[in-house]
Amino acid sequence: MLLKSLIVKRILFWLLGLIAVVILLMWLFDYLITSNARGKLYDDVAQVPKRKVALVMGTSPIGRDGNTNVFFKHRIDAAAQLYKAGKVKYLLLSGDNHRNDYNEPVEMQKALRAKGVPASALILDYAGFRTLDSVVRALEVFGQDDIIIVSQKFHNERAIYLAEHYGMKAIGLNAKDAVGYRAKKVSFREFFARTKVFVDFIFGKEPKYLGEKIQIK
Repeated sequence: MLLKSLIVKRILFWLLGLIAVVILLMWLFDYLITSNARGKLYDDVAQVPKRKVALVMGTSPIGRDGNTNVFFKHRIDAAAQLYKAGKVKYLLLSGDNHRNDYNEPVEMQKALRAKGVPASALILDYAGFRTLDSVVRALEVFGQDDIIIVSQKFHNERAIYLAEHYGMKAIGLNAKDAVGYRAKKVSFREFFARTKVFVDFIFGKEPKYLGEKIQIK
């Protein structure tokens, strides 16, 4: 019994130690991504430097509760303001289109057209399944190595870190964030998403699709 008790205690000790190391690493990854974005994020459109292209990150226009997804709405508002302020010539709309009845880029296009952004300024990327895919495709497929990223602050921080890892220059326009329970839920998920960034780096994760290059004139 004494031997079994000692074995159990050792297992628990090493298990708790492993959990502590994982939590410490996750905190470190979060800190690295947050600190790296300092000085590269803008809340005021008027202060954003001009670039040729802004990468607008996709998300569903409708939330799981059946109501308007505020993350989508605020990203569209920010992207429209950026274009109308003359800060960019093009908006690259990158999102998920994994089913015939689900098309984030087209929904973003519709929403921006409704806000008066001309179709000629909108470029659709249908294979932005993840942030990594959207960022790398902006470089490898659309040939953009100096971009403005449009999303919420937490997302911009991570996207900028990814962009710089792949040799790009990037700044971010922060769309208005959600509040309350939804914001807390997303913040919790983001903590794990930031760890996934470094796991992807270690294993050399690549976008699901690349394909032929598309020139943005």
